[in-house]
Amino acid sequence: MKKRILTGDRPTGKLHIGHYVGTIANRVRLQDEYECFFIVADLHTLTTKPEKRHIMELSENVRDCVLDYLSVGLDPERVTIYLQSAVPEVLFLNLLFEMLVTVPRLSRLPSLKEMARNADLTEMPFGLLGYPVLQAGDILLPRAHLVPVGKDNLAHVEITREIARRFNSYYGDTFPIPEALMGEVPSLIGTDGRSRMSKSAGNAIMLSDDERTVNVKVKGMYTDPERIRADIPGTVEGNPVFEYHEAFNKNRAEVEDLKDRYTKGKVGDREVKDCLARALNLFLEPIRERRASFAARPGIVEDILSSGTRRMREEGRKTLEAAAEATGFGALWRSLKLER
Repeated sequence: MKKRILTGDRPTGKLHIGHYVGTIANRVRLQDEYECFFIVADLHTLTTKPEKRHIMELSENVRDCVLDYLSVGLDPERVTIYLQSAVPEVLFLNLLFEMLVTVPRLSRLPSLKEMARNADLTEMPFGLLGYPVLQAGDILLPRAHLVPVGKDNLAHVEITREIARRFNSYYGDTFPIPEALMGEVPSLIGTDGRSRMSKSAGNAIMLSDDERTVNVKVKGMYTDPERIRADIPGTVEGNPVFEYHEAFNKNRAEVEDLKDRYTKGKVGDREVKDCLARALNLFLEPIRERRASFAARPGIVEDILSSGTRRMREEGRKTLEAAAEATGFGALWRSLKLER
């Protein structure tokens, strides 16, 4: 029996190249080696955007998320793609898991504070504080062994590991202790050079961006601020343009030549950026083509989510039954002749 993967994304918009190097590349690479469950985590969007106007945007955002999955090469015949809010079984696990972690433990997670700041929240909502607990429910509902994540979610997987250990200690061996897997580039800096790539920050190159948009975004990228002329030696380390070259330019000889000439003041930013734009467009062109092909097929996203969600609910019921038996709720329900 194959081991299992659970990972996914909040559907807040189209995915970007930071998502790709952080976790999606690993999903594509491992989709034959593992039994894969990929969650479109719409409930998690409520942690920072609970207003109805944001919920009404989910339909389009969910569709974009699934199309991005398909465009990078995830195969719905080999993986399970499902909608979180349509799998209510996870809520029972979430409630059980809330009793196995403390408020101070969750409060120490810097990622939650960052999410609150980015959403302009002056106080921490209970749902945002409990975000990693519901994530634990997501991960353990299919009893996943491996979780491909970006750097910002690494600490959340550790919370899941702690909860799984405590559950097993209290109630018997029920859940695997999942491992985290980070991408080769755990966190890609944004085009502005100030913070990690984020659509909300306006510093992202999307997987679906057309050639012209990529060229414009690369042209405006942050480079070495101390380098005001092409004949001044520049810094490669920490330079976003060269970080992107390392991640996406398959022409290694070109990259090494550019780095050498840049540090010697023998190449201008324009040439370095032109080479990067060309490399990015070579990487993105097949992704754009696949996306357009899938987008032209009416009902494909709905069919994939419907099939995947049914599959996840089947697995969720098995896990719910196992958790209920382990905790004693199963015996209680039977004694009262209640259906689960």
